[in-house]
Amino acid sequence: MENITQNEKLTTIIKALDSKRAEDIQLIEIGDLTIVADYFVIANGTSNTQTKALAEEVEFKMSQIGIEPQRTEGYQGSTWIVLDYGEIVVHVFYKETRGYYNLERLWSDGKSIDVAQFLPEEK
Repeated sequence: MENITQNEKLTTIIKALDSKRAEDIQLIEIGDLTIVADYFVIANGTSNTQTKALAEEVEFKMSQIGIEPQRTEGYQGSTWIVLDYGEIVVHVFYKETRGYYNLERLWSDGKSIDVAQFLPEEK
């Protein structure tokens, strides 16, 4: 298995979320602020069912390139699912839960990165 770059991982995650119509995909670089991870990817679904489908799609697409999460949490209630890929942690929220926890505000010292660069150009 050749080495997958961080950029390829981010692209895989963001495309997977986008393909299932995730809302408001955010990428925050937090490597300078914490040892927890280098990046948080945050997105939300509009229902528990969609939230679960978003997380499952990320897991599926990542496993296709040979990467499994170190741990997952939250599938039970499907209001906040965490997929921990080491340097990249994916947070998939149900819309209301996301507003409540407001990770973007908590990590506002992080660097927000435009996710458009990871998505194919729209024709």
